[in-house]
Amino acid sequence: MADEDFKQPEQQAKKGTDVQPDVNAERMELLRRASEIKGKQLRLDLSGGGLEEIDELRQTLGKSFEDPEQKWQIYYKGIQNILLKNLPKGKEFEEARRIIYDEKLVFLNLGKKKSDGNGVRGSDSRMTFQPVMNEMLDLIVKWVSESQNPFTLYKMLYELNEKHGYGHEVYDSTTQNFANAMRKLSEDA
Repeated sequence: MADEDFKQPEQQAKKGTDVQPDVNAERMELLRRASEIKGKQLRLDLSGGGLEEIDELRQTLGKSFEDPEQKWQIYYKGIQNILLKNLPKGKEFEEARRIIYDEKLVFLNLGKKKSDGNGVRGSDSRMTFQPVMNEMLDLIVKWVSESQNPFTLYKMLYELNEKHGYGHEVYDSTTQNFANAMRKLSEDA
């Protein structure tokens, strides 16, 4: 390669190479303006040949963001409150409630399970995406309005996790037998 190939585009244009001065000036203008304005994007208007500024920050602010207060309302006043009021109470139903809560948490944590991390999930279900929370709330509301049978809720949660490919908590043999029995009972319900 000749040294001329490494010269500035203005110098190449002066020597009569393929680069046009107008094209080079346009490129330089694009680079100059792009570096001075943060949060804005330049778009080349091919039909008119001009530059158009797009204010990315204003467009982003127009979109809906995750709303922490709404998340809190959905999780605590919706999901948790409905489950506390409608799942059977008492020591004899403790294991059933735990298995149902585990299925709920696997879904809300997008498949993260305690059994994957030696008892640590590494995720917080209260911080999941709002559409995921809304889907869980819709499922629980449907369960309350149609059944209120804990075995049916377990089956609904189990199938929801299956649908998304999240899998399920892995339990010791005693709890696994109980989970299998719940699945069987939900099929009969």
